[in-house]
Amino acid sequence: MPFTLRPDEGYDVDIEKVDYLSKHIDTGERWVLNFGPQHPATHTTLRVVLELDGERVVRCTPHIGYLHSGFEKLAEHMDYNQYVTIVSRMDYLSPICNDIAWHHSVEHLFDVEITPRCKVLRTIMFELGRIQNHMLCVAAAGLDLGAITAFLLGFNCRESIYDVCDYVSGQRFHPDWTRVGGLMQDLIDEDMFKRLVKRALEDSRKALGDVEGLLNRNRIFMDRTQGIGVLTKAEAISWSLTGPLARASGIVRDVRKDKPYLCYADNWDNNGAPAVKFQVPVMTEGDTYARYVIRCEEVKQSIKIIEQLIDNIPAGPVDTLADGKMVKPDKSQVYGSIEGLIQHFELIMSNRGWKAPIAEAYSCVESPNGELGYYIVADGGPRPWRVKVRPPVFINYSTMAKMTEGHMVSDVVAILGSINVVAAELDR
Repeated sequence: MPFTLRPDEGYDVDIEKVDYLSKHIDTGERWVLNFGPQHPATHTTLRVVLELDGERVVRCTPHIGYLHSGFEKLAEHMDYNQYVTIVSRMDYLSPICNDIAWHHSVEHLFDVEITPRCKVLRTIMFELGRIQNHMLCVAAAGLDLGAITAFLLGFNCRESIYDVCDYVSGQRFHPDWTRVGGLMQDLIDEDMFKRLVKRALEDSRKALGDVEGLLNRNRIFMDRTQGIGVLTKAEAISWSLTGPLARASGIVRDVRKDKPYLCYADNWDNNGAPAVKFQVPVMTEGDTYARYVIRCEEVKQSIKIIEQLIDNIPAGPVDTLADGKMVKPDKSQVYGSIEGLIQHFELIMSNRGWKAPIAEAYSCVESPNGELGYYIVADGGPRPWRVKVRPPVFINYSTMAKMTEGHMVSDVVAILGSINVVAAELDR
């Protein structure tokens, strides 16, 4: 199939590459290379078909579907609490963020306001998830380009965050921690929780400093990432990009600022919960290196957010008091009163459960990879009638062909790592 360079999609990376493509379209020397799913950089879940002229990529065709699990369809067979076990398996680099995002959307559907204590705890855990995600992304990006030490440093610091997840939920990797209107349980020991979080912050701060010391001024890393996979601001907008990819191209957008929730944003009535102050890192280069820097800076901002909250956790319940039938009753009520036993039975064992409104609702959060939203259609029953996910990874990955064409084969690995593709969220 002949390759045509469309005038309205000019390459802003390097004009020599545009000239090269124009001159070598009909040489007949092109050949096809399957990059993945066996390639280590594709993690056995992606396939990118590259049409090459020598080592120059003339056409790039991404293929997905190697990890399809029917996650969205499963929502129709689970109630609003059970489905949290599914969403945490989408972006498995930071499962706790998916938990919070899902129940944030459900509470928007039910018009439920969570307690100040719940807001603070969710914000702390969400930012720990952001650190968890970004550290693995920059570590894996370094590994794909040969920086094995950077990967070990960035990956190992996640262990202390796993310890926090384990402490609050009993599970390290998939916490399934949130519930409609609250959490699965309150902190067993708040002082221990604070110590674990502060240790995780210290480990993350040190690991990030070591990674930056290895990569930021490394000649090989800079040559492999600077000017590679450039997306202009206009292109990022036209592709509907959000998150680090958009902010690396100069788009000043962050759901935490533009549509505040939990403890984010200044000058916002937070109903008793503290509001945090933070900055949104933005760059204009739009290349692979800029996306790396943005993620590093966002880790620093997440650390600052958590430090503002960790010693200011409000007292009180973690479950909403707005509707006594919305959350599970305390065990003492289940075992000690007929009302508590009935409520527990209806929410857990019967088909009655929640009386959801007959309505449609969409709500989103700023996940580590961009805007993560859930569009929920409810028919009044205990389970969603339909759930549609707005996955940032799927939209970000759609730019793979645009960023790759015109580059060398060796650049494909660097570009793919900067997108931070998570296949389970990609396929759903």
